[in-house]
Amino acid sequence: MLDIKLIRENPQLVQERLNTRGVNYDIQPIVELSKQQLELEGKRSQLQARSNEIGKLVGQKIKSGVNPQAPEIQALREEGNRIKTTLSELEPQEKEIVAKIEELVLALPNLPSDSTPIGKSEEDNVEVRRWGDEYIPNNPNILPHWEIGEKLGILNFERAVKVAQSRFVTLIGAGAALERALIQFMLARQIAAGYVEVIPPFLINTTSLTATGQLPKFAEESFKCAQDDLWLAPTAEVPVTNLYRGEILAAEDLPIYHCAYTPCFRREAGSYGRDMRGLIRLHQFNKVELVKFVHPSTSFDELETLVGDAEAILQALKLPYRVVELCTGDLGFAAAKTYDLEVWLPSSGKYREISSCSNFVDFQARRGDIRFKSAGKKGTQFVHTLNGSGLAIGRTMAAILENYQQPDGTISLPEVLQPYLGREVL
Repeated sequence: MLDIKLIRENPQLVQERLNTRGVNYDIQPIVELSKQQLELEGKRSQLQARSNEIGKLVGQKIKSGVNPQAPEIQALREEGNRIKTTLSELEPQEKEIVAKIEELVLALPNLPSDSTPIGKSEEDNVEVRRWGDEYIPNNPNILPHWEIGEKLGILNFERAVKVAQSRFVTLIGAGAALERALIQFMLARQIAAGYVEVIPPFLINTTSLTATGQLPKFAEESFKCAQDDLWLAPTAEVPVTNLYRGEILAAEDLPIYHCAYTPCFRREAGSYGRDMRGLIRLHQFNKVELVKFVHPSTSFDELETLVGDAEAILQALKLPYRVVELCTGDLGFAAAKTYDLEVWLPSSGKYREISSCSNFVDFQARRGDIRFKSAGKKGTQFVHTLNGSGLAIGRTMAAILENYQQPDGTISLPEVLQPYLGREVL
């Protein structure tokens, strides 16, 4: 959530920054409503002050010997009653304005950071670096991962459709083992890097999704339980971030690093026709997520470290990839700055996203009221939150099935995974 004070005091700056996203966001209604709220607050404060003053005057006069039924006392009491009536009328007006402001502000995305490249679409994203060109297979006959997976009998899409619907997959035998091995490997690496593992609830409430920015904007892309205020988690970012919702943390406890494996569920609304085959865009997929709660002064340095932690997984697996900085027009709703890691998929000759690492600054913390307090200092500050995939498991499996594909139709496993599987080849 954007700071309403910032919108009120610097509307032109906020509007200009929002305009770089390439979508028409009009903050003028918020500015006008905010003025009305301030006017009502001022009027209410004056009336409340006069009411308090009347109470004191009545008490003083009675104490000094004035008859409680005297006209001057009655006049003050009548004025006090009129003020109470007016205050009772102002309260619902103010509540209505505050609710409308919150509704409008919740619909606004985060402001891009000053260092985020200006652009209209993914075409304007900036490639930062590449890694692993020497590992790109020199084989023009590589099969797509879904074909080789079905040939090996480790992926089955038809049976998954029978059980559920399209965009689901069943992993069988070595396929299931490879998925499990990837999860274990990724968690072990991130725990060694300093992240504390958590297993959060996979069902989450509306408040939690609102706090991290998925609601109200992305309701159509989420799966909801019809009889409960519970949704299937779209990513571990949501439950892990909300572990600290409504809390005031101690400054000396920052930074807090968590990693978590969860299944993730997304409708992928509007994406039909894209990646209809394979593991790239499923309704259910597994992911290891990295989440940080940090001091505002360090958050952009923490983002660079977060990206490095995700890169370390790809480097250990020897999967070629590139790092891309997203432009303002391609930036996610809650993010101020984002780097995508894109892994090489040789069957299509393209890099495909496998991790998105973002700094949300105080956007999520404001929505979720996550603060910290420094010892010996007055007041609190909002923490900065960050998250990144470390990594998406299905997309990692797809990259392995293609980049490690052998001419005889087998898959040579990355060395770091062999101890988890007890084999060298699929």
